[in-house]
Amino acid sequence: MSKGCMGLVGTLLALILVIGGGFWFLGDQLKRQFAAPSPVTVAQASLQGLREQNRLSTFAARYVAVVTSTQSRLGLEAKKTMIMPGNVRYEVDLSKLQQRNLSWDAANNKLTITLPPIEVVGPEVDINNIREYGAGGLLMSLTNAEDALDEANRKAAQVELVRQAREETPMRLARDATRRAVERSFSMPLRAIGVNANVEVLFPDETNAPSEQWDVSRSVSDVLANRN
Repeated sequence: MSKGCMGLVGTLLALILVIGGGFWFLGDQLKRQFAAPSPVTVAQASLQGLREQNRLSTFAARYVAVVTSTQSRLGLEAKKTMIMPGNVRYEVDLSKLQQRNLSWDAANNKLTITLPPIEVVGPEVDINNIREYGAGGLLMSLTNAEDALDEANRKAAQVELVRQAREETPMRLARDATRRAVERSFSMPLRAIGVNANVEVLFPDETNAPSEQWDVSRSVSDVLANRN
């Protein structure tokens, strides 16, 4: 009878262990399935999302070019001044982003993204608001001086619009607007999984070679603790 009881107890214990192990395995699988994604996964998803946008435009500006051209022929002179307004967009080609453009500084808990350079797109000339003023009508009536003046002014005005667009202040404003947009694209998803990382967005002339790239083969804890 004693041996029978011992055998029954042993069987029950074995059964309990098997059932307990099954519940532990099920719980572990559910935990893995519903656990928050790793920071690396989130950063990669943000990177892919940006790349799929192809081009990012976060800033635009309007400029006005005032140019004057002169023609002298037959002892006569003709002059025309053109006032040309135009719009310019500032864009970044996000399709050029690669994994190497992300780096992680564990000591400072900082994610750094290096973007391609800002591109000036345009100008888109506002044809309806072009204004022209001229002098020397006799020469323009006798020759093709007016056509030559108009052509010279159009080319010079477009060059002037681009020159204004590339000045330090608008380029800085365009960079800052782009920087804020990209920072949000990475920081908000990271905060959603509880990672309060400092996100810094740089352009090629603002950064040196990254100290450490994100290694997608490492676990979450290894990335955050900077362990090999």
